Amino acid sequence: MSRSSILLDGNSLTLEQLERIAAGGAEVALAPAARDRLREARALVDRLAAGEAAVYGINTGFGNLAEVRIAREDLGLLQRNLILSHAAGVGEPLSLPETRALLALRVNVLAKGHSGIRPETVDTLLAMLAADVLPVVPSRGSVGASGDLAPLAHLALGVIGEGEVFYRGRRMPAREALAQAGIEPVVLGAKEGLALINGTQAICAVGGLAAARAQRLLEVADIAGAMTVEALRGSHRPFLESIHRVRPQPGQVECAAHLRRLLADSEIVVSHANCSKVQDAYSLRCMPQVHGAARDGVRFAVDALTVEFNSATDNPLVFADEERIVSGGNFHGQPVSQALDFLAIAATQLAAISERRVEQLVNPALSGLPPFLTPNSGLNSGFMIAHVTAAALVAECRVLAHPACVDSIPTSAGREDHVSMGMGAALKARQVVDHVANVLAIELLAAAQALDLAGGDLAPGRGVAAAYRAIRARVPFMDSDREMHRDIAAVRELIDDGTLLSEVRAAIAS
Repeated sequence: MSRSSILLDGNSLTLEQLERIAAGGAEVALAPAARDRLREARALVDRLAAGEAAVYGINTGFGNLAEVRIAREDLGLLQRNLILSHAAGVGEPLSLPETRALLALRVNVLAKGHSGIRPETVDTLLAMLAADVLPVVPSRGSVGASGDLAPLAHLALGVIGEGEVFYRGRRMPAREALAQAGIEPVVLGAKEGLALINGTQAICAVGGLAAARAQRLLEVADIAGAMTVEALRGSHRPFLESIHRVRPQPGQVECAAHLRRLLADSEIVVSHANCSKVQDAYSLRCMPQVHGAARDGVRFAVDALTVEFNSATDNPLVFADEERIVSGGNFHGQPVSQALDFLAIAATQLAAISERRVEQLVNPALSGLPPFLTPNSGLNSGFMIAHVTAAALVAECRVLAHPACVDSIPTSAGREDHVSMGMGAALKARQVVDHVANVLAIELLAAAQALDLAGGDLAPGRGVAAAYRAIRARVPFMDSDREMHRDIAAVRELIDDGTLLSEVRAAIAS
């Protein structure tokens, strides 16, 4: 296998690896030990399927129909019907990166060897991922227990040659795409349908990629804030190591250290060392406390997701070494639902404090700069409505930050009487993170404009200077009004393509 290959063993998948898979930048294969576990678990399923004892998910109905026995000759049809009936999702499909992540996560949980699926079926999932045959998976329809039934059923549709997929940029019937890719549709055996659709992998695919983006935005928020500090001639003293040593919240300490690196070698701060201003606004001097708390929140979410990536979340679970199959509740998404709700809350705070800093920049009573950062205000509106856009996005983030995990609605005739609403939490977190990126893009633009308007030949801190150069390489100074959405989109691209972070990291590395 190549250096970019990732072995899925059910135990060690990381968020960084999941991102690489989602981007289509890694080959994926099943670890040999995982294949052995699959065979052992499948042998137990086959023995029980051939017996007379009732075993949930193998020779019974599902959910509230768990007491209904199914004839041996109908066990394959039972699994097919399960997939067809549970593929009841609606709404826009998951993105292609999210669907790749979903496929990889499903393979990884199956690799643990507690699902009872045949190795050949897992090979089909891997072949689809390799060929980029990606099932169309509607984003709505999961309540996060018994796992992500509807989204995973749509994934499974593609495996059996039903439903639709995206293949080579085209949306087409799954059977047609599988034929073109040289992949045979799976004919499901006992328990295999259930093994494909029980679990929290849709929550983890959407939520995991959102968490990965949020990790990067933590750095971007520090960069934007540091630029604003320099543009407003703010004090660096609130970031002193001694302040944060006596309140050692991990994220706070990390953020303060990052801000010190971004602001290192600033000539601007030297120029106002003896100014009369005693304190800056909280949105400047409390960045370590607010951004730091967001760091801790994102870290909590990433840790919970990483555990979930490598957990057996099926029902029932197959324990080949104990010669038994047991029903439980590992499919319940509460651990990740709760974590993703907190991710949305933490990310919302990044947007909220950034918008306050934009207000500090555009308000002449606070900044001492021209109104709305335009040289000829009145004739020009400058950053007036860019700030309004930031405010609108923050307001929406606050609505989306309402926890989904507390909104349980009983389903399945009362059998599934408490559910996690984890997919709702993931979709909300995804939207919040996207809004945060746009709010930070607006602050970066405004801070660059303010640095120009403040004038002088004094150099800002090393990290700030690198960020300013990256922005000005794509967006010129705005001396008169123009279409602001184009400038916002250009800086957003700097964030999304990694250019901003790579250039700033290089500048502060030494």
